[in-house]
Amino acid sequence: MLSEHSIVYIEIERQIDFYFQQKQIELQYELHLSMEGIKSARHQFELQHVHDVSHKSFSFGGGILYLHTNQGVFSYKIQEDPNPFIQTFKSLKVRSL
Repeated sequence: MLSEHSIVYIEIERQIDFYFQQKQIELQYELHLSMEGIKSARHQFELQHVHDVSHKSFSFGGGILYLHTNQGVFSYKIQEDPNPFIQTFKSLKVRSL
């Protein structure tokens, strides 16, 4: 099994243009998982501070990936299958114990 893995997540940014029209921009980032921890565009968690990773699938595709940490639960909107990411997390978590 890989010692590193990543998954793409989406954030929606709302902007007001010159004509005061609201626009929604979809931004894609990667959630990186390694022996050191999990790193997103805005947060970084040491592996021992991440208690669990879970997901909720939507019937129309995609879903939400949840990181359960000592700082709370963080959610990430995803479009791809999260199972390889979750299985890698569990494998790394067992190795770090």
